[in-house]
Amino acid sequence: MSLQPFTRNFQDNSTDAGFQFTFFCDLCSDGYKTQFIESKTHKKSGLLRGLGRAVSIGGSLLGSNVGYRLEQGTDILSERFQGMSPEWHKEHEAAFEAAQNEAKEHFSRCPNCRKYACETDWNEQEGLCVECAPRENIEVATARSQKMVKDIQQKADQTRVFDGAIESKVTICPSCGKPSGAGKFCNNCGAPVEMGQCSQCGAKNPPGVKFCGECGNHLG
Repeated sequence: MSLQPFTRNFQDNSTDAGFQFTFFCDLCSDGYKTQFIESKTHKKSGLLRGLGRAVSIGGSLLGSNVGYRLEQGTDILSERFQGMSPEWHKEHEAAFEAAQNEAKEHFSRCPNCRKYACETDWNEQEGLCVECAPRENIEVATARSQKMVKDIQQKADQTRVFDGAIESKVTICPSCGKPSGAGKFCNNCGAPVEMGQCSQCGAKNPPGVKFCGECGNHLG
């Protein structure tokens, strides 16, 4: 028999020793794990195994094979239990119903979308899940935070953070006529290419230039 949970998703944590289930919120998938219910079948099986061992020891002391036969029967019961006996399945189904009744106390069904929402995703004021009726205070706080970030970005775009001039000058070697690079000597021929300073404005000018590139002063 397949188990039909009230939520859209659940997990069966049951073992041969007992039963436990986790039911998940239809919105956020957070889970609620129910109380553990001990299996009476498993407990009874344990008592039979213990009794079988005790009789086996007593039988060996008396020189009888009665204990051996009883222990064999206990092993058969244990194997049936490991294979999930019909009694275990009945317990399982009953435990599942009890677990659902327990878990339902921690979920609310939205009358609009029919989903089961956990306490975190339930809007008590509106009687709806937060997908159908978002909480006003959370939406206001979220909108305010988004607007603050937008204002900061807009202010940053309007702020001038660099006032320097962007220049790209190529120094031509006066000896070979090729770009000399950024050093004091030409990368091609090795001739000195140290920048000359204008006596009027102080600007640096490539060697061999007759007039200052900044003020037009004759460099001589």
